[in-house]
Amino acid sequence: MILPQEDIHNERAVDGELCYNRSVKKCSGRDQVIMLNTADNDIKQLKTKIASKVRHPYLVRFIPEPAIDEDKLVILSSIMDHTNLSDVKKEQYIITTMLVQVALDTHDLVTLSDEDDDRETVRNRQLTVLAGDYYSGLYYYLLSQLDDIPMIHTLAGAIKEINELKMELYYKDVESFQEFLDGLKKIESLLIQRVASYVQKTTINDMAGEWLLTKKLLVEKRSYQEGNFSPLIDALINRSSLLGNSTQILVNIEQMIQNHVHRLETTVTQLPVHFNWLKSYMHTAIHHQFNHRKVAEEG
Repeated sequence: MILPQEDIHNERAVDGELCYNRSVKKCSGRDQVIMLNTADNDIKQLKTKIASKVRHPYLVRFIPEPAIDEDKLVILSSIMDHTNLSDVKKEQYIITTMLVQVALDTHDLVTLSDEDDDRETVRNRQLTVLAGDYYSGLYYYLLSQLDDIPMIHTLAGAIKEINELKMELYYKDVESFQEFLDGLKKIESLLIQRVASYVQKTTINDMAGEWLLTKKLLVEKRSYQEGNFSPLIDALINRSSLLGNSTQILVNIEQMIQNHVHRLETTVTQLPVHFNWLKSYMHTAIHHQFNHRKVAEEG
């Protein structure tokens, strides 16, 4: 997380131990509230900066502004928060990586063409492709300002690998549902994990992969049940030999979600103490996503 310089070095003795804004060993309830509020504000500021960079006056007239994945932003920020990089470089890495994520997510929104499509549908599809390319170009521009060739190589390599994984997942045969999930997990977490490896902070890679897969399954299942098109569910339906019809697919996805949620709760609890803020965020996110979903489904 990016903090003002005076906050980074702010520490106080609490019960004989040091209490840092983010890396907390032993803090009073009040100190932890301050820490959480500070971290929440940092995330909001980062989201605002990212949103301002991707906002284009022409594109917003025709297509929705891109969603910024807050969970990925939080995980990425937590990784950077435990590096020795300068504040400027931390923020630059976070913003450029999230721009890559926005570009990848935007390209995923491009629908397949149909000869019966009207002019507005065709235009929106073309603009969505253009938007994805625009967001991709932004991160190259920002990194060029930082003159960071190794980071450019890291992100470019991740983009290439993610696109190859998507082609395999959606257009090639897979042997089992588990193989399909393994591929999806890589797609969802690979960008962050490559950046984590680059800055040599991979402690939370496994947890990140588990959570991002679980969240993806939740979002896609919910979207499909609301009557929206889901590329993920559609890909599984087209492979009916794996799971059967759409009802069976949803039952299997639900079972996987529950299994992953239970594992996640244990994994998050076991994170090192200096990830206390992330642990608090993750417990809240898991509770919100899982319990909100159950309440919605029950009525």
